[in-house]
Amino acid sequence: MRKKVLDVAEEAFQARGYHASSMGDLMATAGVTGGALHHHFPTKKALALAVIEERVAAAVEETWIQPVRMAPSAREGVRSVFAAVAAELERQGFVRGCPLNNLAHELSLADPDFRIALAGIFSAWRQVIADKISVDQQAGRELGTDPQRFAALAVASYSGAMSMAKTAQDAGVLRDCLMALEQGVMSSKTGTRRRNRILHRAL
Repeated sequence: MRKKVLDVAEEAFQARGYHASSMGDLMATAGVTGGALHHHFPTKKALALAVIEERVAAAVEETWIQPVRMAPSAREGVRSVFAAVAAELERQGFVRGCPLNNLAHELSLADPDFRIALAGIFSAWRQVIADKISVDQQAGRELGTDPQRFAALAVASYSGAMSMAKTAQDAGVLRDCLMALEQGVMSSKTGTRRRNRILHRAL
């Protein structure tokens, strides 16, 4: 029963939003009584926190964290996620948006507990990319890349692209943003190498 309620709440929060989803509607859709619902989730806030901590965090883990960890490099991991998500969105024919983004936009200022839970997921997402860059650097790659800044840019690019894709109902913007991200990073690295050569000659 707990799983069924979480399934219904997750779907409702993504489709309609937290504030537009009443507990009565959730009970009716899940086919549970008020007593059964409140046994597992005493308040709507408790239900939302469970969705964030158990479902949204799991989605980011599956979509981003594990693929980046398993990728040959950070850059290849980021590229593969963008491509896989774009392909899946095109296959399904509509864009609902990033589950984390959707709730972050609605709830971050609504309650500090929501903000902290959502920020924790963003932090873990960024950190896995930064850690992968550090591993790449140990292997002699990405030596001109700041791990934390690259991670922040990758997450921000994806989050912004998903918001734009949701509004336009066009997954192609993910590929556009990936291309811009890669070109921007490469340009930055080229500039860093040029500055380093100039500095070396000056010394």
